[in-house]
Amino acid sequence: MTATIENPRSGKPGSGKIAPQYRRTGASKGNFEMLAWLFMRLSGVVLVVLIFGHLFVNLLVGEGIHAIDFGFVAGKWADPFWQVWDLAMLWLAMLHGTNGVRTIINDYAEKDSTRLWLKIVLYAATTVIIVLGTLVIFTFNPCPMVDGVPLPGGFCPA
Repeated sequence: MTATIENPRSGKPGSGKIAPQYRRTGASKGNFEMLAWLFMRLSGVVLVVLIFGHLFVNLLVGEGIHAIDFGFVAGKWADPFWQVWDLAMLWLAMLHGTNGVRTIINDYAEKDSTRLWLKIVLYAATTVIIVLGTLVIFTFNPCPMVDGVPLPGGFCPA
């Protein structure tokens, strides 16, 4: 006696055809999810290098944590290298985190309207933080003048 195992996806028992409800039809949605997955892996590796470099320079070189103050940041951001370093760290961290939260929203938000509004809030917050962070890095002025008078603080030469 031979037992036949039915394939749940076949149209008819033993036909070898795929039932219509399991066929892939329509255009592909593209490679966005695959590219997002790849971005998470690559940005994670780059972020590890950027963050450990940041921590090494800020905490281990020189006087360590005791040297970090307004003057330290002002001196660091006077160099275009550190501006680009911190900008890359900001952008990659925000985009990496946004992509992760987007994935969580897709996984756990059941209603389409909830998913839409959560993503709108996420993208708006990400945009605001990236724009403000970029402006702070590139427009930072450690010696501001108000009506021709330098602000007090002792950071700038007289």
